Amino acid sequence: MIDQERLEQMLHLAPFHRWLGLEISTCSEQGIEITMPWRDEIVSNPVVGSAHGGVLASLVDLTGLYTLLAAGAPAKATADLHVDYHRPATSGPLIAHGQVVKLGRQISVAETRVLGPDGKLVASGRGAYFS
Repeated sequence: MIDQERLEQMLHLAPFHRWLGLEISTCSEQGIEITMPWRDEIVSNPVVGSAHGGVLASLVDLTGLYTLLAAGAPAKATADLHVDYHRPATSGPLIAHGQVVKLGRQISVAETRVLGPDGKLVASGRGAYFS
């Protein structure tokens, strides 16, 4: 397992991750929690004030990847990603909880649940990642 400090260093290498403002809140054998602050730039529907689905998908994808990295999997790239949108994300911070489904030699799988600041489920998904 990679410790939280090293995992955050890895997360902050990518400019996109820094722009999103991602922070690892918790990191344990049960999974990780990533927090993303609200930014006006992620709003795609100004009438509703909701976040763009691609931003939520990115949060699901990155949380899955870093969940596997935290568990010691040599995950390198996304092989498959499925995201379900449950309700509009209209404020933040957004909290993503990642959990390992399977650690494999060629493919590893993780699940992610994204919650709004009220604790309600905004999006969920499952990613498969090449080792």
